Amino acid sequence: MLAPALVVQAQGTPPPAPLTLITREARRPVPTTLLSGQELVGLDDVATLFQVTFAEDSLTGGVTVSYRGRTIVVSADQPMASVNGRIVTLPSPLVRSGRRWLVPVEFLPRALGPIYDQRIDLRRASRLLIVGDAIVPRVTARLETVGPPTRATIEISPAAPVAVSAEGGRVLVRIEADALDLGLPAAGGGLIEQIRAGDQANTVALVLAAAAGMPRTSSATADNIGRVTVDVPSATAAPADTSAVPPPPTGPPPEAPPLTPRPAFQTVVIDPGHGGTDVGVRAADGLEEKQLTLDVARRVRQRLEMRLGVRVVLTRDDDRASGLDERAAAANNSKADLFLSLHANAALAPTMSGAEVFHLRLDDEGEEALRDVAEAVTLPVLGGGRRTLEIVRWDLAQVAHVESSAVFASMLEEELRRRVPMSPRPMQQAPMRVLTGANMPAALVEFAYLTNPEQAETVKGEEFKNAIAEALYDAIVRFRTFAETREAP
Repeated sequence: MLAPALVVQAQGTPPPAPLTLITREARRPVPTTLLSGQELVGLDDVATLFQVTFAEDSLTGGVTVSYRGRTIVVSADQPMASVNGRIVTLPSPLVRSGRRWLVPVEFLPRALGPIYDQRIDLRRASRLLIVGDAIVPRVTARLETVGPPTRATIEISPAAPVAVSAEGGRVLVRIEADALDLGLPAAGGGLIEQIRAGDQANTVALVLAAAAGMPRTSSATADNIGRVTVDVPSATAAPADTSAVPPPPTGPPPEAPPLTPRPAFQTVVIDPGHGGTDVGVRAADGLEEKQLTLDVARRVRQRLEMRLGVRVVLTRDDDRASGLDERAAAANNSKADLFLSLHANAALAPTMSGAEVFHLRLDDEGEEALRDVAEAVTLPVLGGGRRTLEIVRWDLAQVAHVESSAVFASMLEEELRRRVPMSPRPMQQAPMRVLTGANMPAALVEFAYLTNPEQAETVKGEEFKNAIAEALYDAIVRFRTFAETREAP
């Protein structure tokens, strides 16, 4: 049994909106409760939903959760868990309510996700818990102009096939997906009275005003974002004058200019870990990991843009939450040449300190994919002929870059060692979720232990943050030289 001091008797209240679990096969509600501002889920419900087992652990003063030989030890007195020996932070500790143990809902993606066989993606703002390879694009709509004509734009990220139809004073946009993560405006405007979820599954409906004429729609896709544009004219609008439209050209089309090769290294994506309600590690004096990672990321961006002249994209440039897969998708959509995720570390032992660098470790499936990276698919192209594309599963995108990622990680470790203290294990391999979907060389840096009081005090200083930024900058410069030399004929 746990020591009485570690057991908190708690009684929560239901959240205002339910959390919905979505898979390719079904959707179901997840029972949760609110307690002291935290949303919690019972381990008994987790066991039912995810086929895990759990038991009180008197040696660690917490609960051990097991899944197919992999273990998670959840602390009852600290907001953290040990996942196969690696510490992850949680918004709150384990809580006891009667005979039930409750964990923060963030336990599911942060602690269970790394050892589970399928992806676990929590989108708290949308009240969605996505498990496996379910396709749930983010669908946002906005009014561009009130007009008339009134223009609305609907964006689907990642892109998915759409079908658009106009009927009965409405425009219906049907999206091929397992579910939709909707972000729709509260009110319409002009000739579009409302943009809402459609009555049928996976549709968005634009409700038109009585004075609306026949809407015009168009669809396009760029950078893996689908965009549907709806223009609604007034029913009394005069027809367009087409008399001055020149006839179509009759001669052969002009030759397209030759394609210029893309530079070997032009875009870097930096991922400041955590954000929003996910604060990450919190030091004893209140310093939060999410603040530190964003501060350092901005310093690195400034150096890269001013000194190197490359394009730098941050996965977040403010205090907002972003899922692990969203971060990798941001790098892929930006066609990045390099991906760097920034974090601060935590440990149950307050003496642990020093920076660490991680790159991807492949499991058996990844090793197999490395031997046969892509599946070739031949598709017809406009104007005749065919084109062969190599298709790689998104969750195996990193396998083609494991060697380059290891090189980048070693450069990071060397440059960090020159400037800041390193941990006893300065460079490690791990199957980290944020790296698996990155289709470019990628690494993750934990630059300090905020659970170490002395180091937590040091990292607040300008000298330490600038030292980290300089080390990361120098490693990226070295890797650019490596990448461009390898690309040279």
